[in-house]
Amino acid sequence: MGLASTLLGMTSAKFTLFKGRDGHHYWNFKAPNGEILCHSEGYTSKQAAVNGIRSLKENIAYADVSDLT
Repeated sequence: MGLASTLLGMTSAKFTLFKGRDGHHYWNFKAPNGEILCHSEGYTSKQAAVNGIRSLKENIAYADVSDLT
């Protein structure tokens, strides 16, 4: 299975929004197998965390890759 078909098959990848013990709001982005691919900083409000998810979803297609090897 190639990379493109693997990515297209990620129908159950999802963002998980939660409140930490410190009272801040966080999100994780999880692969279909449940592995956390990325996570957020702590936000002081739930709406700020939702805005962080929205921003990532809107901007990820434009992200460059910097190869520092």
